Amino acid sequence: MIELEGVPELIDPVMVAAFEGWNDAGDAASTAVGHLNREWKGEVFAALDAEDYYDFQVNRPTVWLEDGARRITWPTTRLSVVRVGGEKPRDLVLVRGIEPSMRWRSFCNEILGFAHELGVEMIVILGALLGDTPHTRPVPVSGVTSDPDLARTMDLEETKYEGPTGIVGILQEACTHAGVPTVSLWAAVPHYVSQPPNPKATLALLNRLEDLLGLRIPLGELPEDARAWQLGVDQLAAEDSEVAEYVQTLEEARDTAELPEASGEAIAREFERYLRRRDVGGPGQAPGPVAESGDVPYLRDTSGGRTRPPRPPRPDRAEGGRPGKDGPGSARPGGDGSGEKDGPDDPAAGPGGGPPAE
Repeated sequence: MIELEGVPELIDPVMVAAFEGWNDAGDAASTAVGHLNREWKGEVFAALDAEDYYDFQVNRPTVWLEDGARRITWPTTRLSVVRVGGEKPRDLVLVRGIEPSMRWRSFCNEILGFAHELGVEMIVILGALLGDTPHTRPVPVSGVTSDPDLARTMDLEETKYEGPTGIVGILQEACTHAGVPTVSLWAAVPHYVSQPPNPKATLALLNRLEDLLGLRIPLGELPEDARAWQLGVDQLAAEDSEVAEYVQTLEEARDTAELPEASGEAIAREFERYLRRRDVGGPGQAPGPVAESGDVPYLRDTSGGRTRPPRPPRPDRAEGGRPGKDGPGSARPGGDGSGEKDGPDDPAAGPGGGPPAE
């Protein structure tokens, strides 16, 4: 357990979480949270005890050298705070870790304990799934919630998924039962090119997060990385007529499915995003002054009991792997030539990933 004495008073805090593993196709979700932490100079203030939640034969610790001394990094989940400046400053509590191997209910309760102590107003969980979506089209991102009121006020979908789930689905339900407003954002990653990284999917998640929270996120080199990624996949597809034909089939299905939306709300959303970015500065610029790591005191990882203070006022062809993380192997339809695909929760998902998994 971790003490929280060094955490400053937060302004309208929102928690943004992502976990490596089954619900992180192409590493898109965990990379998005890592991008926020890097761009806004987040400082880690807490880490969950790795002994409680991880099987070290599944997620092994790593050894590294620092000034000739050996150090060990244990797989765990870490929390950091970033301060977003601008006309309406607010704080984000970033949670980035690995899907736990055991004790999922205790894991979620500990995350919720931090959210309560920090006065978090809403939790946004990022995920990525494998789907029948072409790499040449915009990445579909679905926003789902278990809260009917939140679905109505924020133009989200109410989750109706049934089937196997990962830590994202478990955490969302835990938040719902605890009365914490929670949203899951899901990016659909092409199943035929699933090896990480996937900067295009990461960029799509960040754009959707901008719309949801009304923030201006500095994107840095992500747009250029996304273009380079797509060009690389284009070149791979051009070298294989079977892949090129399959991609064309997906494009036709996607275009047919999205034709009614292309004329209205989608165009309006893109125009609003353009105006927001023009008003606050050019691409890649921060929204305003951000707190450097030394501006406010943060508490590093400690041991002992946790107190509860008063609540503050280029993609390669992989060799296959586990669903949602490494995904199907080659750049062929279905990865193994079978036409089937793996996905974190919904193996029958249609174009764009179908109903978001949990």
